[in-house]
Amino acid sequence: MASLQVFSSLISSSSSSSSERIKSSFNVPKLPKVLSIVPKTRPSRKLFEELNGQLTHTIPIIIQENDYHSPKYYSPSSKSPKTKTKTITQLYAILESVSDRIEMHQNIGEQRDNWNTLLLNSINMITLTATAMAGISAISGSGAPLLALKLSSALLFSASTGMLIIMNKIQPSQLAEEQRNATRLFKQLKSQIETTIAIGNPTEEYIKDTIQEVLALDRAYPLPLLGVMIEKFPQKYEPANWRPTKKSSRRSNNSFHSENNETKKNGWNEGLESEVKDVLEVMKRKDMEDYERLGNLVLKINKTLAIAGPLLTGIAAVGSTFVGQGSLASIVPVMAGALATAVNSFEHGGQVGMVSEMYRACGGFFQMMESSIQENILEEDEEQRENGDLFEIKLALKLGRSLSQLRDLARKSAYSRVEGTTVDEFASKLF
Repeated sequence: MASLQVFSSLISSSSSSSSERIKSSFNVPKLPKVLSIVPKTRPSRKLFEELNGQLTHTIPIIIQENDYHSPKYYSPSSKSPKTKTKTITQLYAILESVSDRIEMHQNIGEQRDNWNTLLLNSINMITLTATAMAGISAISGSGAPLLALKLSSALLFSASTGMLIIMNKIQPSQLAEEQRNATRLFKQLKSQIETTIAIGNPTEEYIKDTIQEVLALDRAYPLPLLGVMIEKFPQKYEPANWRPTKKSSRRSNNSFHSENNETKKNGWNEGLESEVKDVLEVMKRKDMEDYERLGNLVLKINKTLAIAGPLLTGIAAVGSTFVGQGSLASIVPVMAGALATAVNSFEHGGQVGMVSEMYRACGGFFQMMESSIQENILEEDEEQRENGDLFEIKLALKLGRSLSQLRDLARKSAYSRVEGTTVDEFASKLF
């Protein structure tokens, strides 16, 4: 009986202690005072329906556009998700065309580079064979063997002359360089489109500008040879031009506001404008003038070599018919053939046409930089310009400089303008 009373007392004491522990475990800490700012009113049913409607409209769009892997373009905060979907779809269509053009220019560039190697080797072998025949015919005596050697030499020299005229007209090394430049520019445009898709703020104006850029590149670097081929021997040096004639504002893609610096509006101020103008002045006085001078020099050399090669093989073809009629008549075709081989090897083996196209492309690059700077400076509304901080970074990187080096160059340009001297360095460190 005593044991039962002790057992019941133990049970009652344990139950009371466990109930105290349960009560202590449910003690809720006091909420911080910050939560006191929450209004006590309950959300209205209208607000709940609006939020529920936005979610139900957003989720199907994300599922339907799953191929883009960009659900952020169709967030509930978007003003017009259907317009965003349309512009993104158009950008992907343009991106496919650009990728196709990159593949075409790469393949055709490799083909035309092979043209240069194969045609040069073939013409040199034909010319050297004809030269050897002309030399052998000079010491072979007379009769049928002499006539056969003379006719064979004349035919080979004539074939070499015709092939050289065609080769010098189209300049395969220059054609290959054009395709390499086109491939590089189309890859650059492709990366810009991919960046715009990743950011997710394309506009209708950006779509139109991108299409114009694609068409401008097609005009600047055509694929066909007949009718639309770039003139290989113009009267004077002309920089390449792959920039559209008219471009609309791209504020939605490359403009943002700097709220930390109150003296700047869209990243622009008087100091940055002066800096950009000073850099442009150095580009005009040093880089653009130097490339124009070198471009004209290489163009003249290429013209001279393109005329000299077929002229020498033509002289050798005519001279080979008079072999055996004197020592001078026998020497002329041999000497002309040897000189023609040397000239052709220097022109096409040294790829003088490629060098000419390289200078033309570099001149076009500086011309594009000039027009880009002038478009931003002449635009009176800073909101319609490209962001100034971003533009300064892009300008420095395109010239192969850091921001501090770009500002030092601008200070040197301003100082030289005041003192009446010239800057002792070029704006670009890449070319």
